[in-house]
Amino acid sequence: MNRNPVWLAALFLLATCSIVYAGYDEGAAALGSGDYIRAYNEFKYAADQGDARAQNRVGVMNDIGQGIPQNYSEALKWYRKAAEQGIADAQYNLGMMYVIGKGVPQDAAEAVKWLSKAADQGQVRAQNTLGYMNSTGQGVPQNLAEAEKWYRYAAEQGFAPAQSNLGVMYFNGQGVPQDYVQAHMWFNLAVTSGYADAQKWRDAVTPKMTPAQLAEAQRLATEWYLKKK
Repeated sequence: MNRNPVWLAALFLLATCSIVYAGYDEGAAALGSGDYIRAYNEFKYAADQGDARAQNRVGVMNDIGQGIPQNYSEALKWYRKAAEQGIADAQYNLGMMYVIGKGVPQDAAEAVKWLSKAADQGQVRAQNTLGYMNSTGQGVPQNLAEAEKWYRYAAEQGFAPAQSNLGVMYFNGQGVPQDYVQAHMWFNLAVTSGYADAQKWRDAVTPKMTPAQLAEAQRLATEWYLKKK
């Protein structure tokens, strides 16, 4: 059978066009449908073009082994590319790599550097983690006032772990005056959001309070919730 080279070339082009990748939005759609391999290839295409959102997503998929084998070194590389372009989630993800020591030696100071960048952009997980690192003196000198500040930023955004952590500070009088009413309020909000760890703290503070204090704490929690609704 005679095969025309021009015809073969055209056939090849048609075949390659069928697997051309489009970019981030297509990756997000594929991810939503559970097609992780297609999602990764779409994100990777966009990431190679410099799309910072896609770079962070490629980092995540390498980090957790979604659609590809887990690869911390690749995750670190792509998180850094996106973080340097100012993507808050990537800055948080990169910071956590340094906190845990995934793909890189543990380095609390470097972790604080990236977490601070993310926290300044309002990333609640970064704010909560930065609060913890300030409270324990990891990567920075221990600073309970700074810890309370970051916990509060995240708590006011409705992030339940930070609400519980802020409650603990009020319960113990760390960085703030001891205040069982405030402690109960924040624990109550965290429990309402489904954060199970706050339940034991709310149970611990309740017996220490008068009926009037409990009523006030519940009033404040309701008021906060309605204001944020």
